[in-house]
Amino acid sequence: MSSPYPFTAIVGQEDLRLALLLNAVSERVGGVLVRGEKGTAKSTAVRALSALLPEVSVVSGCRFSCDPVSPDPACPDGPHEAGGGVSRDARTVELPVGASEDRLVGALDIERALAEGVKAFEPGLLADAHRGILYVDEVNLLHDHLVDLLLDAAAMGASYVEREGVSVRHAARFLLVGTMNPEEGELRPQLLDRFGLTVEVAASREPDLRVEVVRRRLAYDDDPAAFALKWADEEGALRARIAGARALLPSVRLGDPALRQIAATCAAFEVDGMRADIVMARTATALAAWAGREDVIAEDVRQAALLALPHRRRRNPFDAPGLDEDKLDETLQESAGDDEPDPDSDPDGPDGGGQPPSGGPDTPSQGDGEQGDTPAEPEGGPAGQPAGGEQSAARAGEPFRTKMLSVPGLGEGAAGRRSRARTEHGRTTGARRPRGALTKLHLAATIQAAAPHQLARGRSGPGLVVRRDDLRQANREGREGNLVLFVVDASGSMAARQRMSAVKGAVLSLLLDAYQRRDKVGLVSFRGKDAEVALPPTSSVDAAAVRLESLPTGGRTPVAAGLLKAHDVLRIERMRDPSRRPLLVVVTDGRATGGPEPLALAARAARLHEVEGVASVVVDCESGPVRLGLAGELARQLGGTAVTLDELRAESIAGLVKDVQGNRRRAA
Repeated sequence: MSSPYPFTAIVGQEDLRLALLLNAVSERVGGVLVRGEKGTAKSTAVRALSALLPEVSVVSGCRFSCDPVSPDPACPDGPHEAGGGVSRDARTVELPVGASEDRLVGALDIERALAEGVKAFEPGLLADAHRGILYVDEVNLLHDHLVDLLLDAAAMGASYVEREGVSVRHAARFLLVGTMNPEEGELRPQLLDRFGLTVEVAASREPDLRVEVVRRRLAYDDDPAAFALKWADEEGALRARIAGARALLPSVRLGDPALRQIAATCAAFEVDGMRADIVMARTATALAAWAGREDVIAEDVRQAALLALPHRRRRNPFDAPGLDEDKLDETLQESAGDDEPDPDSDPDGPDGGGQPPSGGPDTPSQGDGEQGDTPAEPEGGPAGQPAGGEQSAARAGEPFRTKMLSVPGLGEGAAGRRSRARTEHGRTTGARRPRGALTKLHLAATIQAAAPHQLARGRSGPGLVVRRDDLRQANREGREGNLVLFVVDASGSMAARQRMSAVKGAVLSLLLDAYQRRDKVGLVSFRGKDAEVALPPTSSVDAAAVRLESLPTGGRTPVAAGLLKAHDVLRIERMRDPSRRPLLVVVTDGRATGGPEPLALAARAARLHEVEGVASVVVDCESGPVRLGLAGELARQLGGTAVTLDELRAESIAGLVKDVQGNRRRAA
């Protein structure tokens, strides 16, 4: 087996390394969520951490890694006698994005349980990760139901599997590390809150740091064993420090002054609930132990706030993460007690030695901007200022709550909250014979299938003989997320400041709705002579909001070009993700101009979408005393429905997206 990359050889990423080490010191911190771009040592750091953790002693032959000193009395492989055991390294278990529920929590054989009365259980990844590390790459792309199960197990320290009255419980305590790229979509706030700490990572822009990263990586790839040996002393020292901090942790005192600062900080940043206060307290205590102190000081509280609050503070979906550090310092100063230990008296300095080793004395210093907390300026300059004297971008109006738009029919796409779909979780709508492994038993249908055969099977008294052919899978119906593709008219007819501001406000409102309903979104704009893909389909509605804000206006109205560009986008996306159904939202006044017969060209382009059965809504932006009704005509050609900006705020429009087939029959 190849030697893992040494933890102490990682260049930079101080916040990431500190958050991981604090979880290694105290398992009660609650894990860490790492947000950032790919290629920033996230996976490398997690795998390297497992080599620093102490060995664990387990009951020999137990599939659930029971501690021989105090074995779990409810272990499915038990009961175990106390004492004895074997030692092994702490595991790092990786949860793939495509994992099923059975792979995560384990599989209970319902067929054997019903037919033979045998509780046969095959452990899942939660059992494998017990007393180790569970690493979830791209956690934001996991099914929400799996994330719920994962975080519930992490919070309770146990996993429960229940199927039709048959249940299994086993211990599941692990260091949970999740990573995500925010550009691929966010986690729901209630799921974010379940992670103890969060850190933002980015590749350094300092040339010296980047050179050192490449130099070390090449050396490791050439000879992993020799590279690991070079860093063995630093690894040993860090391993000893973790063990010392673990031993010191029970002796650390969290006084009332520090508790007041924690409470005041959580109140100042308006976090919901009490989990933030508890996580901050545990993190500050772990920071003190890591620094070798028995008292929590103000700097521990400050560092704990920077790690525990950014993902919990109350903010709008499109606001940048992070904390206002000036506000944090002011809050800590106002709430400071008189009897707090003096940080200047600590030999490790005001930061309490809280940072992990920096990777050796030859490591280049961390450059400014390493953490990447400052959001980049939108493309195109401030406020998306266009070139060539064109009208500058209008700011979006105030967003509002929209009514739901949905795709007709019954889909089978990714879990979400917009359109009806066949799902693994939801209300039961019927039963069928299982195709493959049985996952959700329809008990009533199974009994009905087995009942007529009882005499032939020799059953004359109470009870029921159930065979494999009798089993019925439950059909369930829930909601799916869709691809909402916005096609926005940015032409001169829309360019009046007040109108374009209202239009952008409406699209921003629909983006907020898409965020809440777990949709993918894309943005096509058209003006002048052509159309462009302002944002390819993505799960990051934040990116769509930024592109919308900087969208300039002016020129003619090439409606046909916009619809044809949308057709190309949907065609490509259909090949990438065929199960995700699209919803086309065209935002225009319908006044096609430019080129020969612009209205006829727009009609032909619209019929391409209508023929392919794309659900469509046209948001009619026409205003003024004289209205031509062109947007309504465009909606009819698309086989969809038109709705005005005012109607987006009015009574429910859930039925505005009509069944495409029904519209076609009426048109015929």
